[in-house]
Amino acid sequence: MKSGATVLCGGSRAEGPGWFYPPTVITDITTEMRIYLEEVFGPVASLYRVDDLDAALSVANATSFGLGSNAWTTDPDEQARFAVELEAGNVFINGMTTSYPELPFGGIKRSGYGRELSAHGIREFCNLKSVWVG
Repeated sequence: MKSGATVLCGGSRAEGPGWFYPPTVITDITTEMRIYLEEVFGPVASLYRVDDLDAALSVANATSFGLGSNAWTTDPDEQARFAVELEAGNVFINGMTTSYPELPFGGIKRSGYGRELSAHGIREFCNLKSVWVG
């Protein structure tokens, strides 16, 4: 890429009709690039190499978005840190972000307000009224 990032696979539209965009993996991303700060929609994965868990959390939390996150580790201490320290409305350990009716779903920061699904989600659409008569 002209910005200096490296496309490991994908990155260009397929020949022929339609709107298919192939799965794409990008690495060598720096803090000066738009992709570092913005959400990317579509089958695009940003790959960062870091030295340790603290650096991984720093990269993951550097965005102003926070809908879903994934962390892949079998270390229970790392799993606990990711669960607590990742700044996202949903944290999935060793699994992809998904939506289950029994789990509240929604983001933080610029990724939304409130929750969908579960008891937390249904209450989001309720107007409560308190009345006191003396």
